Amino acid sequence: MECKNLIKKQIQLFGIRIPFFIPVLILLYSLVGVGYFYKEKHQNQLSDEFNDFQQIIEKQELNVLTLPGSMSYFIYKGEPKGYEYELLNDFAESNNLQINIKLADNETKLAEMLENGEGDLIAYNIPITKEGKKQLIYCGREVINEQVLIQRANRKDTILEDVVDLIGKEVLLIHDSKYYRRMMNLNDELGGGIQIRTIDKDTITTEDLIEMVSHGKISYTVSDIDLAKLNKTYFKNINISLVVGHPQRSSWAVRNTMPELAEAVNQWFERNKNNPKLAEINKRYFEMSKAFDGTNPVLKKGQISQFDEFFKKYAKQYGYDWRLLASISWQESNFLTNSVSWKGASGLMGLMPLTAQALGVSGDELYDPEQNIKAACKLLVKLEKYFSSIENSEERIKYVLSAYNAGQVHVLDAQALAGKYGKDSENWEDVEPYLLLKSQPEYYNDSVCRAGYLRGKETVDYVSSVMSRWDYYKNYASSPQQDLIYKLFKP
Repeated sequence: MECKNLIKKQIQLFGIRIPFFIPVLILLYSLVGVGYFYKEKHQNQLSDEFNDFQQIIEKQELNVLTLPGSMSYFIYKGEPKGYEYELLNDFAESNNLQINIKLADNETKLAEMLENGEGDLIAYNIPITKEGKKQLIYCGREVINEQVLIQRANRKDTILEDVVDLIGKEVLLIHDSKYYRRMMNLNDELGGGIQIRTIDKDTITTEDLIEMVSHGKISYTVSDIDLAKLNKTYFKNINISLVVGHPQRSSWAVRNTMPELAEAVNQWFERNKNNPKLAEINKRYFEMSKAFDGTNPVLKKGQISQFDEFFKKYAKQYGYDWRLLASISWQESNFLTNSVSWKGASGLMGLMPLTAQALGVSGDELYDPEQNIKAACKLLVKLEKYFSSIENSEERIKYVLSAYNAGQVHVLDAQALAGKYGKDSENWEDVEPYLLLKSQPEYYNDSVCRAGYLRGKETVDYVSSVMSRWDYYKNYASSPQQDLIYKLFKP
C-alpha cells in the first residue's frame, strides 16, 4: 500500500495523470516483451541457419556461393568444372561433404547472399578489404590479383616493358569495365596520351579481346592476371608481364560467425599447398595448352590413322561416316590413346569418365581404342536424339558436335535463346551467336537457360575445326560408298 502511494506521488510529481499513464505503461511493457521475443527468436533462427563447421560435418553438406566463369565454375559435358570448383571439391571430399552450389550475379551479391545465410562459404577470390573484415572472415589461399597488359609477342613484335610506353598506344577495352576504369586512372596519372578505345557489344568479352590481340586484330587490352594466365594456355603468342593495375589481395570467405569453417579451410590449404594433386590442377588450368590443333595428319594414301579399322567398323554399325569419327578423334586426342585433356576428357575420342561409365566403359577400358570409339558412337547417337527434329543432316551434325564438345544442355540453351530473340533454333548460323553469348551474364542468367556460363568460342571453334577437317578427310581418304554426306542415324 505504501509502495503504491509512493508511485502515485511520484507520478503526480511529474504531472502525469494515472488514467493516462497506465495504458502507456502497458504499451511500453508490451513493446519490450515483443522486442525481447523477436530478438530471442531471431537469435535462435540465426543459430539454426548459420551453423559452424561441426554442424556442416554432421549434415554432410556444404552450401557454396560462387560466380560462373572459366576460372570459377561452369558445366562441361554435364560435369562441374572450374579452377576454384576443383579446389573446393578436393576440400569437400577430404571432409566427406556434398557440395551444393549456388551462383551469384556479381561479387557484391556474393557477400549479400552469404550474410543472408544462403551459403556457408564463398569459393571465389573476393577482394580483402578493411570494411569486409567487419562481416567476413577471409580464408583459404590468399592471392594477389593484378591487372596486366595483354600484348602480342611474335618474333618481330616490340614488347612494352613500362606503363609509360603506353603513351601514344591504342588499348581496346569493354565499355565501363573495371579494366576501362583502371586505364582511365592510369592515363590521368601519366598526364594523358593513352588512346583508350571501348567496345560496347554484348557478344564481345575480355577473353575475345585477348584472342584478338593474339591474332593481331588489335594491339592491346587488359585483364586480371589469373584470366590472362588461363588464356595464355590458349594463345601462346601473348605477353602478360606488364602490370598496369595496383595489387589487390583476395581470397575465399565465410561469415564472421563461422570461425571453425574458416579454420578448417585454412588448415586444408596449408596441408595441401605442396600436394601433387593441387599442382596437377594448377598445371591443367595455367600451363597445359588448350589450343585446337588445326593440322591434318596423314599416314598414306587413303589412310588417316592406325585406328581406321575401328572407325569404319563402328561408323557402319551406328550410321556415321568413319572420316567424321576420325576428325573428332584428332580434335580430341591427336590419335593418342592415353590422352587426357585439361578438363578430364580421356582416350581417343575424348570421353569424360562418368559419361563413358554410363555407356559401359570404365577403368582401363577407357584407353582401349576400340572400346573408346564404340562408346563415342553410342554417345553421338544419344546426343542426336536431342536434335532429331532438324531434318537437314549437315545442320544436325553441327548440333551433335557442339553437344559432344560442351554438353547438350548448353546447346539447348542456345537454341532457346535463339527462339526467344526471333531466330531459327534449327539453323546453326542463327544458334551459333547465342553459344558465344553464353559467356555473358545477361544471357546465361536468362530464365530460358539451364546450364549457366559457357566459353562458347571454344565450342564454336570446335565445330568449325571438326567440320573442315572432315571435308579434308573426305577428299583425301575417299570411299565410293561414303562420298556423299552421310545421313546421320535418326531415331
